[in-house]
Amino acid sequence: MARKRVHLYVSGKVQGVYFRQGMKETAEKNNVLGWVRNLPDKRVEAILEGEESNVDAVIDWSAFGPPGAVVEELKVVDENNSESLNDFEILL
Repeated sequence: MARKRVHLYVSGKVQGVYFRQGMKETAEKNNVLGWVRNLPDKRVEAILEGEESNVDAVIDWSAFGPPGAVVEELKVVDENNSESLNDFEILL
């Protein structure tokens, strides 16, 4: 299976709506490693790494997010697998 690593930027109403926790749960369910955090400009940023189909499942979830979220833009940037990740974290 092919591995994939992406950097996500999600904008819209994505802070204060359980977005980071929902992404963590979705990532863990799909065996995806990485992290997610809020940015000062009200976007959410994340790194996702894992099997291609599993990462794609988290990207698909990110296009809508949890109930209460309004995703206006989802930017996905492909990256090389370069960081050693052990789990999925919510960064502060």
